[in-house]
Amino acid sequence: MTGGDPGDGDPTTAGEPATGGPEALVDVNTATAAELEELPGVGPATAAAIIDHREQQGPFRSVDDLLDVRGIGDAKLAALRDLVRV
Repeated sequence: MTGGDPGDGDPTTAGEPATGGPEALVDVNTATAAELEELPGVGPATAAAIIDHREQQGPFRSVDDLLDVRGIGDAKLAALRDLVRV
């Protein structure tokens, strides 16, 4: 035995939530503006719009709800879909 974790190196853990590291998903219901701005195509205005929307409308129920945010259309949602979660 090498003493590593049982799941080390196993890329077949689809469906498990991200727990950190470079591939961690950004939760649009809890992310700060700075965290949102790290996403591709999200600058200060879009980050503020996401935060304003969740504060006024409540938490996002699905990633698709981002389409209701000013400045996010189909193309931007497609770019964000695999990088965010609710």
